[in-house]
Amino acid sequence: MKTNIILEDISDGQRYDIHDMVKADTGGCNSCSACCHNVGDLVTLNPFDVYNITSHLGVTFDALLDDKIELRLNGKLTLPHLKMQGDLGRCSFLDQADRCAIHAQRPNICRLFPLGRVYEDDDFKYFLQKDACVKPHLSKVKIKHWIDIDHYEANKAFILSWYKLIKALNFRTKFIHDDESLKELNTYLLDTFYRTSLKTDVSFYAAFNERLPEAKNHLGIL
Repeated sequence: MKTNIILEDISDGQRYDIHDMVKADTGGCNSCSACCHNVGDLVTLNPFDVYNITSHLGVTFDALLDDKIELRLNGKLTLPHLKMQGDLGRCSFLDQADRCAIHAQRPNICRLFPLGRVYEDDDFKYFLQKDACVKPHLSKVKIKHWIDIDHYEANKAFILSWYKLIKALNFRTKFIHDDESLKELNTYLLDTFYRTSLKTDVSFYAAFNERLPEAKNHLGIL
């Protein structure tokens, strides 16, 4: 019930599916990058986000940590986030013209904006955030076209699996009060899902699904 109250405060009150039309199209943003400033605590990167970026740039996860992303606490979990830079809090991936240098590989949260997700049972729906985009007039667009992600069903299955894993770990870590145990858990999480490289003939989703059962067992997740 609490989630519904929050959603009513920040959304238009509707839940949308992937083929629904919604007023989210910015029409190219017209040199606006307002949503790319001071959002470091909001844009948590999942393993697919990092895989996309590292593959595109030809760098490692730890190389990104040098100046593009940073580790932040999410509850008691340490997860990568976009890094903001300078007095203006600019996203580290903005170029000199304030355009996203990795737009085709942008993180899932950036890809959604001004939409969000609400998780229900073993599924999720989309919602439109009220007054999130500073542009005064947004046009209707089909959500599938707005998100524009390849292999949507495989991506959705991954997002649901990752969401459940992080939710379970957030619950489990409530009962861990030993700093060393927390450090060990977080190191394992980063090493298993963010630092691993893929074989050239294996897709990200196949590798993730193969790795997940062993990781859940190691982390004590049912």
